[in-house]
Amino acid sequence: MSVMATASSGSILPGDDSADRNVEMWKIKRLIKSLEAARGNGTSMISLIIPPKDQISRVAKMLADEFGTASNIKSRVNRLSVLGAITSVQQRLKLYSKVPTNGLVIYCGTIVTDEGKEKKVNIDFEPFKPINTSLYLCDNKFHTEALSALLADDNKFGFIVMDGNGALFGTLCGNTRDILHKFTVDLPKKHGRGGQSALRFARLRLEKRHNYVRKVAETAVQLFITQDRPNIEGLILAGSADFKTELSQSDMFDPRLNTKVLKVVDVSYGGENGFNQAIELSAEVLSNVKFIQEKKLIGRYFDEISQDTGKYCFGVADTLQALEMGAVETLIVWENIDMMRLTLKNHSKDEEVVLHLNSEQEKDKTNFVDKETGVELELVERLAFLEWLANNYKTFGATLEIVTDRSQEGSQFCKGFGGIGGILRYRVDFQSMEYDPDEDEYDFDY
Repeated sequence: MSVMATASSGSILPGDDSADRNVEMWKIKRLIKSLEAARGNGTSMISLIIPPKDQISRVAKMLADEFGTASNIKSRVNRLSVLGAITSVQQRLKLYSKVPTNGLVIYCGTIVTDEGKEKKVNIDFEPFKPINTSLYLCDNKFHTEALSALLADDNKFGFIVMDGNGALFGTLCGNTRDILHKFTVDLPKKHGRGGQSALRFARLRLEKRHNYVRKVAETAVQLFITQDRPNIEGLILAGSADFKTELSQSDMFDPRLNTKVLKVVDVSYGGENGFNQAIELSAEVLSNVKFIQEKKLIGRYFDEISQDTGKYCFGVADTLQALEMGAVETLIVWENIDMMRLTLKNHSKDEEVVLHLNSEQEKDKTNFVDKETGVELELVERLAFLEWLANNYKTFGATLEIVTDRSQEGSQFCKGFGGIGGILRYRVDFQSMEYDPDEDEYDFDY
């Protein structure tokens, strides 16, 4: 239940930066897993989801009514726990003057831990994207179905639909499609008249086509680039004429967006109908984007190793050392890495020791002793290693990429490299920095 302990301190997952979306999704997955495993006595576990643009006052009134109804529960223990949970939710709501932009999720109640002890859980956060569900349930478990829906089709894709009549710019995120901007254009058609003026007409026609492509390229930069970085995962170019191909090959089209082009599709119409048709035609390529990105990332990591550039690290010890040096540019971690981070306190020397153990090592070890003084070390904190990385990677100036083992490259990375590694900013010689285990003062015996 370590996620619960973290989350109960207040609001989590602000998730404004699209670069950190991968990490935010992992946190939601972890939160869902722990909430689903939680069970309580009676029906005192409240799941409350408030959609965007709802009123805090309406929810507060609804909770007041529920409080009145719960006062009639016959079982004294159940009545007190339900009333306590409703009061806690009411107190959380007072922290918000209005519903946040993406809605509000609150989970509150008393759960029974694995040791049989009761533990109060109170979690409130704004999801990283709008949650269009209204929910209030008081049960013996938390309801997370609406949160699971947040994880599906999370990436945002851009669309440019252009033909001889005009251009449309739109985005697709999950099942939500938005039209950002559209404009019409009046381009001269080819004709056989003109005599000696035929060349002039042809020149004017080419000039207007050129200006049209320039305008589309400039508008694309305004809409799809934020703070010098693309705000979309991929871009689809669509159209019924050859304008889309002309745009993709043009020097005027921003290189940052050109690298994001996933597909160029032919559609029969322009405008909104063309947009809908482009979505249907590119469905397959959109669904594989995350998979492809993961393959590319791990492929880049393997390239560093095969070329022996020295700009890579793997294993917990080397990766942590590189992190502390500020050398890690991209930190790659398997989403199911079996590793715990233990913080131990040596009271005789007033110092802390950090250990990283997998489940087998942790099972075998019941206590930790200082060799020099024979003093047993106190366990201060036990945290999943990936959770610690997710909370602290920014302090090391690194980017965190959480990968799966579903691709061939991902499976090789998880099995062959222990599921953790990094691409470095500069070459690091880890062999020259290896420490002597005989110098270790502590008897960890694993």
